[in-house]
Amino acid sequence: PPTETAPGLHTPRPLPVAKAVPPATESAPVQPVAAPTPRTSFQVSPAGLAAGTGAVLVLGAVLVSLLLATALTAVSVAVCAVVLKSLTTNATRRNR
Repeated sequence: PPTETAPGLHTPRPLPVAKAVPPATESAPVQPVAAPTPRTSFQVSPAGLAAGTGAVLVLGAVLVSLLLATALTAVSVAVCAVVLKSLTTNATRRNR
């Protein structure tokens, strides 16, 4: 309780002194987090498999058609060369 020094005046009671808390030297134990195991395989859904197969088939068809067009062009150029050679040979023989 406050003590009175003069009539009507009170001296406040001293406040309790807080005790100093020592710094924590040990932290809470840390639980090691398990690393995720690497996946050695993956799953393919039937829709994904069908789409991949379709894409490979379409790409294969396009490449085969390009190869066929190239071969057909090469054959026609060779035929034209033979025909032109024959025409020029016959033309020079007639002019002699």
